[in-house]
Amino acid sequence: MTPRLAVRLAAWVCALGLSAAHAADGPTLTRVRDTGVIVIGYRPASLPFSYLDAQLRPTGYTVELCDRIVGAVRQKLQLPDLEVRRVEVASATRMPLVINGTLDLECGITTHTAERARSQAFSLTIFVAETRLMTRGGERVRGLFDLRGLPVASTIGTTSIQHLAKVNEQQGLGIRILGGLDDPEGFQMLKSGRASAFLMDDVLLRSLLAQQGPGADDYRISDQALTVEPYAIGLKRGDPQFKALVDEVLTGLYRSGEIHAIYRRWFESPLPPSGLNLKLPMSAAFRRVIANPTDSPDPERYR
Repeated sequence: MTPRLAVRLAAWVCALGLSAAHAADGPTLTRVRDTGVIVIGYRPASLPFSYLDAQLRPTGYTVELCDRIVGAVRQKLQLPDLEVRRVEVASATRMPLVINGTLDLECGITTHTAERARSQAFSLTIFVAETRLMTRGGERVRGLFDLRGLPVASTIGTTSIQHLAKVNEQQGLGIRILGGLDDPEGFQMLKSGRASAFLMDDVLLRSLLAQQGPGADDYRISDQALTVEPYAIGLKRGDPQFKALVDEVLTGLYRSGEIHAIYRRWFESPLPPSGLNLKLPMSAAFRRVIANPTDSPDPERYR
């Protein structure tokens, strides 16, 4: 073999090895390595999961979990200068941006359902919420049957408004459904009197009330939960290698117990920059997830 041929053969073997290594990393990590950029979706006003701080930077519980994942990507790919590109999303745009590959991680508040899992992937469950009804203080409402024929608000693109529409049609309740572009807009419909109730996840209702100050006493959240909502980080389908990395980071936080400190920072402590404190203890359902991590979309798994 001539020296020139030996060099070419070595180069070909090296390229083949790199190609195999990249394929083993899956499409997301391969693209991140090639571009030096990872793209994260965030919500601008979904406190305490994902919102903007005083410097208009994304922060919150889910954002912190995603930052841990980005750190793991930096280490795995040996890219200390990895650029993190942050894209604002809304209820209606978050999932399409995951599905079309614009986002590598959707770091907001998204319920993992079996229907949604047909179009995108999800991480391990990172929080367990329940949907409830919020009404003005003087109105006692236990469920949707008490709102027959009345206007009820929810947020476009959420499982809450889907549940509302399904029950309304199946039971013939005659509810007039009002859709807000985001949770604050949906709440404003209740606040202004346009809606008799606002249906949303309990943790988000608590967050909205915490921002009302003394006015929070004017509202009531129902005792009865309508649905169970396992939250997860949104991922593109067809990339088990990237999902495995994401889940490994979360499992590490759960097994080490560090998740408890992270939870306390966002749900049981004053939030920057407002100083609001949700004073929301960790639910038994989420404690079970931490003990036995799962990515199940089945609500019964969390009851």
